[in-house]
Amino acid sequence: MGISSSEHVDVPAYLARLGLGHEPPSLDALFRLHRAHVERVPYEDLEVQLGRVTSLDPAVSFGRIAIGRGGYCYHLNGAFSALLKALGYRVTRHPGGVQGHGEQAGIHLNHLPLTVTGLPETPEVGWLVDVGLGDGLHEPLPLREGEYKQGPLVFRMRPSEITPGGWRFDHDPQGSFIGMDFAPETAVMTDFTDKHVELSTAETSGFVCTLVLQRRDADGVDSLRALTLSRLPGGKTVLDSPAEWWTAIEDVFGVPHDGFSGEERDRLWRQAVAQHERHLAGAEGSAPLPSA
Repeated sequence: MGISSSEHVDVPAYLARLGLGHEPPSLDALFRLHRAHVERVPYEDLEVQLGRVTSLDPAVSFGRIAIGRGGYCYHLNGAFSALLKALGYRVTRHPGGVQGHGEQAGIHLNHLPLTVTGLPETPEVGWLVDVGLGDGLHEPLPLREGEYKQGPLVFRMRPSEITPGGWRFDHDPQGSFIGMDFAPETAVMTDFTDKHVELSTAETSGFVCTLVLQRRDADGVDSLRALTLSRLPGGKTVLDSPAEWWTAIEDVFGVPHDGFSGEERDRLWRQAVAQHERHLAGAEGSAPLPSA
């Protein structure tokens, strides 16, 4: 299933982060795990903003999430798949590709999606499980063609047109990307190494260009891009002081400021200010949202 038995993880610590107890695999339990994860563990690129290329080892991501941080798809879905495996779910990692605005669809390996199969209530149905899409899923989606409404967003699942046997997730037009395709094959974490380094270091990478945090809940999405805090549905506000900015990062996204040194906090704030100013000036490179 693409998940090594050597991925030793602290399940009680992770479940405590999610505010859940241990229970056997079931459809209801999977939905509770997924909802809790996207509500409590943010999609964020703060390590990239600090110039760090993080480990893809799910056990490392697992430990960082357990103590209050987040990450992007490789970290979030890597760790979540390790949790599901440890809890007894039949989970598979897949090669995927997020299609950003102005991009072509493809299995670009800029995304790591998951599927879960063999649930006792629905043994014949597979489920797309993805806690790493930022403003995407609040709950798993069945691998059945159709439209699915989750809060203010409407998604579509359909067979992929670019990878035989794969699936296509079409995002709501209000979302930050167009859609995501994934192949039926099993992926291993090393498949994503080169793309992870590129996304973490390339000047054209959205993660490098823009500090971003996102958190999904039943009613919508909270996003912070540089200094702009937004709610979908809802409005936007510019956070124009370090105190206000860090308060939002802690209160809205659950990332504690004391997990960073004073120097790191100052650096993140200065970079967010610079990115906001470039965005106001219409500078190229400030607009794309990270696509993994």
